[in-house]
Amino acid sequence: MDSVFDDKQQFPFFYRTVPNERNQYGAMLKILQHFGWTWVGIVASDDDNSLKGSQELKELLLNSGYCVAYLKLFKKFMSIGDDDPHNISELISRSTANVVIIYTYTTNMIRFSQHLGDVEKPEVVWIITCTLTFSPDLYTFQTMEVFNGSLALSLGTGNIPGLRDFMYSANPQTYPDDYRFLCAWYLQFNCDSVDFANDTNVTDYRKSGFGFPPCTGNETLKDVYLYKYDGQNFKITYSIYTAVYALAHALHAMLSDIKDIGHQKMEYRQWQLRHYLQNVHFSLISDTIYFDEVGSRPGYYDIVNWIFPDGHTVIGNFNASAPEKDQLFINTTAIQWNQKFTKIPRSTCSDTCQPGYRKSTHQGEPSCCYDCVPCSEGEITNATDMETCIPCPEDQWSNQGRDTCIPRTVEFLSYDDPLGAALAAVAVVLVVITALVLGLFTLNWDSPVVRANNRDLSFLLLFSLMFSFLCSLLFIGYPGEITCKLRQTVFGLFFTVAASSVLAKTITVVIAFKATKPNSKLRKILRTSMSFCFVLVCTFGQAAICTVWLITSPPYPDYDTQSITGKMILKCNEGSPIAFYIVVSYLGVLASLSFLVAFAVRKVPDRYNEAQMITFSMLMCCSVWISFVPAYLSSNSKFMVALEIFAILTSSSGILGCIFFPKCYIIMLRPELNTKGKFITKDTNIKT
Repeated sequence: MDSVFDDKQQFPFFYRTVPNERNQYGAMLKILQHFGWTWVGIVASDDDNSLKGSQELKELLLNSGYCVAYLKLFKKFMSIGDDDPHNISELISRSTANVVIIYTYTTNMIRFSQHLGDVEKPEVVWIITCTLTFSPDLYTFQTMEVFNGSLALSLGTGNIPGLRDFMYSANPQTYPDDYRFLCAWYLQFNCDSVDFANDTNVTDYRKSGFGFPPCTGNETLKDVYLYKYDGQNFKITYSIYTAVYALAHALHAMLSDIKDIGHQKMEYRQWQLRHYLQNVHFSLISDTIYFDEVGSRPGYYDIVNWIFPDGHTVIGNFNASAPEKDQLFINTTAIQWNQKFTKIPRSTCSDTCQPGYRKSTHQGEPSCCYDCVPCSEGEITNATDMETCIPCPEDQWSNQGRDTCIPRTVEFLSYDDPLGAALAAVAVVLVVITALVLGLFTLNWDSPVVRANNRDLSFLLLFSLMFSFLCSLLFIGYPGEITCKLRQTVFGLFFTVAASSVLAKTITVVIAFKATKPNSKLRKILRTSMSFCFVLVCTFGQAAICTVWLITSPPYPDYDTQSITGKMILKCNEGSPIAFYIVVSYLGVLASLSFLVAFAVRKVPDRYNEAQMITFSMLMCCSVWISFVPAYLSSNSKFMVALEIFAILTSSSGILGCIFFPKCYIIMLRPELNTKGKFITKDTNIKT
């Protein structure tokens, strides 16, 4: 089985009816995979073949993702008092690897088990290579006790027709002249079979003086218990049997190609047989015989379980030529493990990482030795011993056990939310209040208080404030595509109308105070619709900004999964943050201009002068929006939307309260002041 014979340049005519020694590596990998064993030790004798084979096996295990706890060599010639058995036993017992592969030959195995039997025997599962041949010599007390419950690879067997009947009928009487047969009989039955011999050469055998009783002649190999002569336990015999048949088929094929030329036959040479051996393909009962490219039979092994004191039992097989998923068959229920193990043994350097954990290896240590680390939030593992955690989809989140992705909690400012319901209620109340003020001003259309400082602008301002309050309702509810586009743009337009109306009223105060002459040009301006033109121009500027915003990068529905753990926050993405801040800045500029102009004329001598009220309203409006920007940037989730609604309601309420509530107070509670005589007053002590 030595792999050195694979070199066809050195051994071009070498063929074998046993698998290549390296084929057993694949069988061992399959066994380890079948039982989930990843942490193994290797013990080998120090002969050249075992040393080379164990090194190759170690490299293959490491390259296949398995870990080797140790590779320990023992002397093939041990003596009494040798430290090797003690050292090996201590090493195996100290290691956490419960599976040990032993790589050696039959004679070395027997010596090793004899010496290991004298020390404390480590209770592990041994996996024995197929370099061992099953012979009666292996069935010693020490060997069976040390390796009880082990698994071993064995050369595959096949049926040899007539062999079992032949062996069951054989006895010294049938072969009295075969000296070796008589010796085998003597060793097997512990009886003297010389009486049946006719050969005078066996007299030396009788002189041995062992004093065993003579054989009765009724002994039969059928009664042997440990070593079953059933015709299918002779591995080497079957290999020789197939070799004979392979050569016969090759010769038959070669001779069939020889053609007669007249009465002379063509000559042939022995090297020509190689071609026919390479292409031989025939069946023996249930076995198919052929050779691969290196002259070996495909790897086929029986998997046997060593059971003390019964011997061994075939519990499966490995066929390298079968499809990968069908290569290994093991009847796990038929295995009798070492008495230490009450169930299928485990052999891992670390405990299995359960779902919700991932493996974390340590630098400088084997990959099979690791810690189990919990997955981070938003990641899961749904199988054991996973090396990396799987991120959950965007709309899902990991559960508490980190083994399942669950839907995220969807969050947005809705009418069902207490905060959303409260803001919506405040907005509706403010709309109603604005409508009442508008109705009160309509009923008192011709009164001096209503007519003061441009009655038409007052009504336009009230309408714009009413719609500004209503715009806040667009921010509450599910953020759809339409509402996302309308939120900022519609509010920006209506609040621009309000801010520009306030600025126009402030400018009207200035012009009215300056236009003291009857034929002044400023008075002519007051009589025209210049104020409405000013509001229209300001509104057009904001409309242009909003149009460009909606065309280039409009707002759209979006979600945020990073701000709050386990939640998906539905929101409106502004599309272009620059456009959003330009709209807000435009409103800020109008409010600031209104504040500056109103502050400049706050002391004009007019009983119903709105300059002071406009100053306070714009001061409040500017304070709200200046505070809004940093607060907006630092907030998240639904509170960001609530903050903007609060800014809208507060700034609009400031304008409504500061400008119109004083007039409503006069109309409703102080009607005596709402007269033309009280309206026209002069105070010469106040300078402009």
